[in-house]
Amino acid sequence: MNIEIISAEMRREGEKGYVGNTVYRTEGEKSVYEITFMSKNGKDWDYSLHFTEQSGDEEELLRMDELLENDDDLYNQLLDAALEAFPA
Repeated sequence: MNIEIISAEMRREGEKGYVGNTVYRTEGEKSVYEITFMSKNGKDWDYSLHFTEQSGDEEELLRMDELLENDDDLYNQLLDAALEAFPA
């Protein structure tokens, strides 16, 4: 699946750990998504997925969430974009 990464960022929030996000669009879909990553140690990541510009079809969001759960390459590509934006 081809994706266009629109923006990405990562920051450290004190003792809470790391928070980052990647805004992206997938080929063939009109919606723009934002995935937010959270980690206490910078190794084990949780995420939250939502639309960025406006509310969209819930079924579309659920399909994208399922895709992220099953496609490690896609998930890692989005996480890597956020990690690469972390200031050294």
